[in-house]
Amino acid sequence: MSSDLSSRIFSLADFDPAARELMPHAVYEYVASAAGDELTLRENEAAFDRIKIRPRVLRDVARPDASITLFGETLAHPILLAPIAYQRMFQPEGEIAASRGAGEAGAIFILSTAGTASVEECVAASAAPVWFLHYWQSDRGFNGDLVARVNASGAKALCVTVDTPVLGDRRRQFRAGFGIPEEMATPHLYDRNAGLREVASQQRAILTWPDVAWLRSLTTLPFVLKGILDPDDAARAIDVGADAIIVSNHGARNLDTLPASIEALPTIAERVGGRVPILIDGGLRRGTDVLKALALGATAVLIGRPYVYALAVGGAEGVVHCVNLLRQELERAMALTGRASIAEIDRTLIW
Repeated sequence: MSSDLSSRIFSLADFDPAARELMPHAVYEYVASAAGDELTLRENEAAFDRIKIRPRVLRDVARPDASITLFGETLAHPILLAPIAYQRMFQPEGEIAASRGAGEAGAIFILSTAGTASVEECVAASAAPVWFLHYWQSDRGFNGDLVARVNASGAKALCVTVDTPVLGDRRRQFRAGFGIPEEMATPHLYDRNAGLREVASQQRAILTWPDVAWLRSLTTLPFVLKGILDPDDAARAIDVGADAIIVSNHGARNLDTLPASIEALPTIAERVGGRVPILIDGGLRRGTDVLKALALGATAVLIGRPYVYALAVGGAEGVVHCVNLLRQELERAMALTGRASIAEIDRTLIW
């Protein structure tokens, strides 16, 4: 890590203002903004702030172990990088640099369908597992072909976004005039690359449960549904073959006045009852946030905006620094609450 990053970036929050100075205004607004009046955006972080921690003392925490096992992979920590689109808008190498940094930090990188690098490139760049996030698109055959491509790519899991039948009312983004340059490639995004007339001729691309079951049938990879907030949906996800779920309100980017993801987690964890891993994203900015999410039932967590800001500030090296900061904060919080391993983190940690 460069001395420049280590001398001025001491927490995930520090990446935001540094990135804002470097990113074009419209691009920054695309990343930073959310839907409606952004009440849920603020609540995603505020809800973590309201949760208090119960520490235990005089335990042997000389070497806190933050490792977990997920889908048979032993990971050094429970921090994953969430799928975020168009990353070459933030840094010239985009997802390739992000996946390389994720690999160096031992973090799973999840590539979005709307990424500007291919799944094969990201798998080749990362020393850690790469997952692919599938967005349902208007040509059914293309969806099937894309899953086949992911199956053959070396990716370790297939995720599906289930919470976006339409895009949210992202007013700050619209006011800033954000747009994708025509020359910027999106190798997996049929609905952008096909001609407008061709897309318009297709049936509206609304994903439903039968479509999810069909996608499940096309892959033997671990199958993860992202964007669940209701316990009934969590149960149905397992019924159609999900191997894990991601509790998420889409970073508050789709519908305002939703609950914070962390508020939805406990009832979903109770309903799932340990049958599949539960992951969560939305508002995680500190090691104590990770600790709280694990205590309330999560197996692992995803961060989004912070690592994109880190990518803009320092490329792959910035991503490494971002993940390492959060991991170090988590391990320190484990020691200070008397938890020597992830297995020791449970509801008794919450005050």
